[in-house]
Amino acid sequence: MSLNLTTFSITARDSKNGTLGVAVSTKVPAVGSLCPFIRYGAGAVSTQAWVNPALGPLILDRLEAGEDAGQALEHVMAAETDADLRQVGVVDSKGISAAYTGQTTDAWAGHKSGENYSVQGNMLVGEETLAAMEQVIVRNPAGQTLGERLLQALEAGQAAGGDRRGRQSAALIIRGPQVFPLVDLRVDEHNDPVRELRRIYEVAKVELFPFIEALPTLENPKGKFAAVRDAMAPKG
Repeated sequence: MSLNLTTFSITARDSKNGTLGVAVSTKVPAVGSLCPFIRYGAGAVSTQAWVNPALGPLILDRLEAGEDAGQALEHVMAAETDADLRQVGVVDSKGISAAYTGQTTDAWAGHKSGENYSVQGNMLVGEETLAAMEQVIVRNPAGQTLGERLLQALEAGQAAGGDRRGRQSAALIIRGPQVFPLVDLRVDEHNDPVRELRRIYEVAKVELFPFIEALPTLENPKGKFAAVRDAMAPKG
């Protein structure tokens, strides 16, 4: 059984450090639990419309085996039951992107892909949602994090119309080489989920992200906790 996740999303890769992310919003609860799939070194996938979450891992397995985004997506969708009901966006670890929108996904539906990104949506107010998201992600200002760019793209898509049924949930997930996510923020049930995701993101920038940057890694088993403690200690 599949669920109709009327969704607008963006998958992207940071060309500076290879991190991969997905930002997504829809008029269904807990979109972050079913649509985004990311595996560092392989790629990022958003699977939606009459969603089959199994497509995410299947595509990532093929990417990890050496196929590029287009090859992996083509092979998986060729074997997929009810492919015409599905929508998928993929970016691989080299920045190659690909997207698929089934012919019977709910209108307005479509996608736009380019180097290091893919934006896709179905049951949208109109194509302007994806156009606004694409305009934001291709700007790529110097010094701006992938998380900030993805969130700005999601905000632009919502401002341009978003899901024509309304608003309910949103998610932002980014992964790097660590076993833990660099960003994993979710709004599961809210009347303005993208705005709420922004509020949580701003809190996380102060109270969470410095902690994540200090966590032990394979390369640095001791982590950077001492430096974080020193930086956060009361002065005077």
